[in-house]
Amino acid sequence: MRPSLSLRPGILRALALLCACAAWLIIAGHVTQAFGNPSGTTNIFRPLSQPAQEVQELSLLVIAICTVIFLVVAGLLAYTIIRFRQRAGDEASEPPQIYGSNQIEMAWTVLPILIVFVLILVTSRSIANIQNREASPDALRATVIGHQWWWEIRYPKLGIVTANELHVPASDASGRRPTFLKLESADVAHSFWVPQLAGKTDLIPNRENLMWIEPTEIGTYLGNCAEYCGTQHARMLIRVVVQTPEEFERWVGEQQQAAAEEASAAEGRVVFFANSCVNCHTIRGTTAQGMFGPDLTHMMSRQTLASGAAPNTPAGLRAWVRDPQAVKVGCLMPNMQMTDEEVDKIVAYLQTLK
Repeated sequence: MRPSLSLRPGILRALALLCACAAWLIIAGHVTQAFGNPSGTTNIFRPLSQPAQEVQELSLLVIAICTVIFLVVAGLLAYTIIRFRQRAGDEASEPPQIYGSNQIEMAWTVLPILIVFVLILVTSRSIANIQNREASPDALRATVIGHQWWWEIRYPKLGIVTANELHVPASDASGRRPTFLKLESADVAHSFWVPQLAGKTDLIPNRENLMWIEPTEIGTYLGNCAEYCGTQHARMLIRVVVQTPEEFERWVGEQQQAAAEEASAAEGRVVFFANSCVNCHTIRGTTAQGMFGPDLTHMMSRQTLASGAAPNTPAGLRAWVRDPQAVKVGCLMPNMQMTDEEVDKIVAYLQTLK
């Protein structure tokens, strides 16, 4: 006697399964197309650094294993629904019942154990390859400090302090140039993640975490905080600017210089130093030595303001100085209630900090 299943529910289940598979493939196709674009903001499918390459290879293995499992289970389910559906002439009585199979139970116990064992071995190897990398004496070192909601970046050996943009040299045929990062938090838990360069690593208060990247292609790579850290978590963006060794050395030389001030912005300088700006910001070579906000010594060399919340243009800078809360709600920079004339003068002064 053939097992009896209702025709309509069986067909509906099969159709629902096929629709779900089709939707998943369509979404995956769009995501792959978007992320496969070299200019994508979070391109996990085009790794350009050894740590990211290790993460991608591990991810592809897991995806492949899960795909095989899905196809086997979905195939058996579809076969069962079609093969054993209720047909005309079938008796309505309950079909014969089977109470267990040692072979099947052994299979679905042993196979998952083997799969998990393989994944454990491969994952352990990938983690070891990434975390056990030793820094060479001449490797670039930087400290990244997460704040609500911006990134402070320090190069201790180079005497450079900047914000929201990490500049590093690219490795090429002439030599390997990895960058080792020490990650700290000034307030709550954050997470540093630039998908094309490495997996995410958390920044925990009162703890130092380490990671490294080794980009092989010049360009600007976008990342963000990957650990919810408050109101503006989504706007805590970071840029990693990968340059040729020559361009990086030139950038270092420029950043090591004191702030270049122009006489035409003297009035703006007076207004800036007369307000509370100096209590939070540093401008090297001046009496502004605040430590709460980003270092402004060469702020106009950066591409964005407020960790990506606004473009670093005259209009964007004016909007930020006029009312930071309108640009980034909840940020620690207050609206100083300045007049339009005062705002214009400060903006003119800040634009000289290149």
